[in-house]
Amino acid sequence: MTGEVLPQARAILQRIWGYNQFRGVQEQIVQTVAEGRHALVLMPTGGGKSLCYQLPSLLRPGVGIVVSPLIALMKDQVDTLRQLGVRAAYLNSTLSASAARAVEHALLTGGLDLLYVAPERLLLPRTLELLHKAQLALFAIDEAHCVSQWGHDFRPEYQQLGVLEEHFPQVPRLALTATADDRTRADIRRVLGLTNAPEFISSFDRPNIQYRIANKDKPKDQLLEFIQAEHPGDAGVVYCLSRRSVEETATWLQEQGLPVVAYHAGLAPHDRNQAQERFLNEEGIIVVATVAFGMGIDKPNVRFVAHLDLPKSLEGYYQETGRAGRDGLPSTAWMVYGLADVVNVRRMLADSDAPEEVKRIESGKLDALLTYCETASCRRQLLLGYFGEAYAEPCGNCDVCLNPPIVRDMTREAQMALSAAIRTGNRFGAAYLTDILLGKDNDKNRRHRTLPTYGIGKAHDGKVWRSVLRQLVSLGYLTAGPYHGLTVTPQAKRVLKGETSLLLREDTLLPRQGKRTREKAQATRVAIGSHDRPLFLALRAWRAERAAQLKVPPYVIFSDATLKAIAEVRPGSLHALGAVSGIGERRLAEYGSEVLRLVRIGVYEEQARPRGTVQAHELGLAPEVAWGSVGAPTRSLMPPMVGAQTSAAGEARTLAAQPSPVLALPRRSEGVEDSGLALTRDVPVEQVVMPDRVQVAAAEPDAAVTVALGEVRRALARETGYAAYLIFPNATLSALATRRPRTMEELVGLPGLGPKRIQAYGERILDAIATALDDPGAMGRPRPLESAGLEQVATLLEQIANELRSGHAQLDPNSLGSVWREVFPKGMGADVPGFQSQDTDGVTTLMLRVVRKA
Repeated sequence: MTGEVLPQARAILQRIWGYNQFRGVQEQIVQTVAEGRHALVLMPTGGGKSLCYQLPSLLRPGVGIVVSPLIALMKDQVDTLRQLGVRAAYLNSTLSASAARAVEHALLTGGLDLLYVAPERLLLPRTLELLHKAQLALFAIDEAHCVSQWGHDFRPEYQQLGVLEEHFPQVPRLALTATADDRTRADIRRVLGLTNAPEFISSFDRPNIQYRIANKDKPKDQLLEFIQAEHPGDAGVVYCLSRRSVEETATWLQEQGLPVVAYHAGLAPHDRNQAQERFLNEEGIIVVATVAFGMGIDKPNVRFVAHLDLPKSLEGYYQETGRAGRDGLPSTAWMVYGLADVVNVRRMLADSDAPEEVKRIESGKLDALLTYCETASCRRQLLLGYFGEAYAEPCGNCDVCLNPPIVRDMTREAQMALSAAIRTGNRFGAAYLTDILLGKDNDKNRRHRTLPTYGIGKAHDGKVWRSVLRQLVSLGYLTAGPYHGLTVTPQAKRVLKGETSLLLREDTLLPRQGKRTREKAQATRVAIGSHDRPLFLALRAWRAERAAQLKVPPYVIFSDATLKAIAEVRPGSLHALGAVSGIGERRLAEYGSEVLRLVRIGVYEEQARPRGTVQAHELGLAPEVAWGSVGAPTRSLMPPMVGAQTSAAGEARTLAAQPSPVLALPRRSEGVEDSGLALTRDVPVEQVVMPDRVQVAAAEPDAAVTVALGEVRRALARETGYAAYLIFPNATLSALATRRPRTMEELVGLPGLGPKRIQAYGERILDAIATALDDPGAMGRPRPLESAGLEQVATLLEQIANELRSGHAQLDPNSLGSVWREVFPKGMGADVPGFQSQDTDGVTTLMLRVVRKA
């Protein structure tokens, strides 16, 4: 079976995702699940977990069911899959009843490759009954650590997912998570019935992320300095512990001129959704949030994750920092913390209602996090070691490696601080103890001025003593006690008696960076060279406008890593562009011509339009497939007009290239019925004369077949409730209209037509092609103006707009007759008696007056 699965898997990987090879253990996981076996997968955030169940779902017959805890994650992944040509949908509370019924119908009729469901929806008896009626490829349980009560994000509904083993014992189950200790893994296996399933552990190392932790001192100023110095214009996430801190930090950063949104569970749903949409869809947005934000967010170009407060565990910290740099480009995990953070987290744990066993486990996780924060050795080594992965030598890409701290024996200072806490009754905080050690006189400490520890620490300043106290709390020698004070723990006895020596690190506050230093630091963080950066920015601008038109996040079009590769390689053909990592068959067909044109000219200017203006496609009037492709130098806007002249040998010959007249609109606004307009190109177009229809097919899609297939697709969309491009994408429609298959066998191998689509839609496709080719007159029969004329007007206007934007057409006087003959063929039952045009601030408005004949 191995010999059968892997070649198919690699072919799908290249065709759909545009990657030539798998990463790490992905190939082994895909093979295991595709062959019908269960698996447990531990893979870091951004490591490619989604592919491990998406690709086997395409390999196996039936639909893959993905259990996902977050609506945002479902929508994000479904949008991305649909852009790739994969038939994906979700079932959750955001769908209307009719939309949910349409998804269920597609599930039962084989119209889906992947279906995302929330655990609550999956557990409903009606959903389980529905799944029993469908052919299932696999179950993927994402964020599987939620199964365990020991997991860092416990969800009770996940513990009921054991019903999958009971109801569907023969369907492979795949559990995936980014972080899970031994106890959590054991819980996952027990609940999901994966006792004997192989375990795949990918490397937890994210070498592109630079880990940095600093002592907290005016945290907002520190954060602003960090962003301005190293990540101006970059997208980032700032985590705070409380809702109040989120709102205060977001407001302050906005006042400093940064594009910032706030996100926490206390906001109204509309405000939360709006913040998330801005973060996903706009470039360079910073979100300040509680940990309620981010799980499952797939935005790949987050360049930094900052923590202004201490997380609760090393697992939580790792998962949150893993949201940076998912595209593999350099990113930063930055955090500031202080003694108050340590005390607050310890107090929250002590005051919680959790059982003592849970408190003990969570306390151990917090100790591990504090050890990581205070370490004087490589942070990456310690972080990976916590997850059971050895790292041979210091990484060279964390703050400890880049600026090794000074560590010295501070046993004597520790004894002084511990003694001060004991002699004052284990009930005062760090500020009070610092004043006692420094011998400061104030009204609060009069009763303790006679203590032996009063003024004993005058050899050091307050910064040193705050650092010593913080490290003693982090190391467990002091803890949060009653009255919001610090209490000495039993393990401190060995230090007080001199039986244990303590090596503590000296805190050094970095001086504020000057302009030259900031520029140097920023230059080292830039992921693309100065020569390629203009093209990279042009590609990003094009991507932003394209994403806005499609109403999807920009990274769904292309990731920053793919744009960077395009800017560096500068491909000159579709073949070369298709070799760039991250560009699959669907993306190449959809965006290839536009990207190549940008590579040629190197600039992109977003076309502004007046307020209140709408385009044809926004009204739903434009067809799903265009005759020409925007910016392609050898394609005509109008349907191909081919003669019948051939040579004696029967070979096609090329006519002399005719300079193309250009679309022209007079600047006056009166009707000009006999002068009119015609749209062509300023790039010469060679007309090729073919002897028969088969030879014509090699050059252009057949216009009649294109229209017929478009109507079939719209009809199927109405019947199934799916968007038209989910029936089959534009690239597939174009290929069908070009090759014009007449049998089911000829459908096999066409791009975007897999076995499921052929089975579901093949007969309808062949009937439409046969009707268009065998009875072409049927395509010219009168149709109601509402269904034909308006659509063709919209088609023409959208094509004109695209050609004007691309710079290959302009406005000039010519003949209107050819335009309305194209829009309203003879017998359509409509006439165009005139038009008006108006030029305002460089924007030309064309108005056609259409009259339907009685």
